[in-house]
Amino acid sequence: MALSGRFVALLAVAVVPTVLLGSGWGASAWIGLLVVASAVDLLLAADLRQVRIERRMPRLARRDAGADGTLVLANDGRRVLRGLVRDMWEPSAGQEPRRVRLTVPAGERRTAQMRFTPFRRGRRTTTGIAIRASGPLGLVARQRVVPAPAELVVTPPFRSRRHLPSRLARLRELDGETTLQLRGHGTEFDSLRDYVRGDDVRSIDWRATARRQDLVVRTWRPERDRRVVVVVDAGRAGAGRVDDEPRLDTAIETALLVGALAAAAGDRVDLVVLDDAVRGRVLSATRSDVVQRFGETLALAEPELRPTDWAAVPGIVDAVTTQRALVVLATSLDSVGASGDLLTVLPVLARRHAVVVTSVEDPALARMAVADGSRGRTPGLLSGAGSAAGLRPGPGHADVYRRAAAERSLLDADGVADVARRAGAEVVRGLPEEVPPRTADAYLRAKAAGRL
Repeated sequence: MALSGRFVALLAVAVVPTVLLGSGWGASAWIGLLVVASAVDLLLAADLRQVRIERRMPRLARRDAGADGTLVLANDGRRVLRGLVRDMWEPSAGQEPRRVRLTVPAGERRTAQMRFTPFRRGRRTTTGIAIRASGPLGLVARQRVVPAPAELVVTPPFRSRRHLPSRLARLRELDGETTLQLRGHGTEFDSLRDYVRGDDVRSIDWRATARRQDLVVRTWRPERDRRVVVVVDAGRAGAGRVDDEPRLDTAIETALLVGALAAAAGDRVDLVVLDDAVRGRVLSATRSDVVQRFGETLALAEPELRPTDWAAVPGIVDAVTTQRALVVLATSLDSVGASGDLLTVLPVLARRHAVVVTSVEDPALARMAVADGSRGRTPGLLSGAGSAAGLRPGPGHADVYRRAAAERSLLDADGVADVARRAGAEVVRGLPEEVPPRTADAYLRAKAAGRL
């Protein structure tokens, strides 16, 4: 059976030096022959200056989901390209495979398929493509980095999408698209019907009642084409971590779910990413593009250790709309000191708009605050005879102090939430996975009650 040319060359390099050494040529002859073989191998390697590269891939990819890309190598030279190709993406882009072997005959082109599974939100980049071209013997290789900058914007995973179908069903009920009769009213007159026990007496149409000699009430439907403004806090509050994720990620999920729901209801949705300045903005997103536009803007949001400029929010909302709107402040309420600027602004916003403030609770604090299975007993552990006796903190006392500190933090958060409610805002609190659907429910309540 005929042997390949490459195998014959390798066999010659391995056998001939042995014969020469046995004939007395010595080591110098072997080294000289190896140098000559390497030089010939290098000359036969493809000229990388004659290689053209084309990259085909999407500009957007969702975190934890897959996106496919293609590399096309065209060999315009006269020698075969035996190449090892590496696209120089950041590790968090999740590129597989990292290296691809391609053999491209002269004047032809070959493609390499790649899969991206990014595990970090944001902008992932590559500066170029490294190509190593070997000769037929595989002894030496040429290497060159071809400049080919590209970026992949990794959007948030939108895990709260699973809550969207149930909220859309509730929205259809509000719009009268199902046969379920809903009490309450919206803001646009729909029709007349007979009064039933429990209807709001303010909805009675007295003229129609006089004509029919029976009580008749007006029915309403939620008004469309209203404004919803979602403000995502990318300042200090968003930088705090809960369950190994920044609170900003919960605010992002909240913005995506509320935006998708409000756009499906026919409302116009605006997004503002804010720390000490506006870092991102989406104006008048519609049902067809809200998730993509919100996702692309929120993909680049990163929490900063800066105070959030809450005093600018009323002006930002007024620049968006002059009519009454639902303003969702996706942040977190921790203490009066940390949330003081927000609490100052809430009465101003609540006078003109319906305001919803979100707050993410840390389950670790709740677990830490529990003493003997019941919250609220911790403060007593630090008072009384033990404190008066001047006991020094020991290993057991450290747990007591931690529980007391956790209880103090929870009480502070409760107090701030009460102040926000008295200022006219609706406060939505819960664990990270609970805040987005609860905020969507707050939007539906405002829609049903005609506050939007």
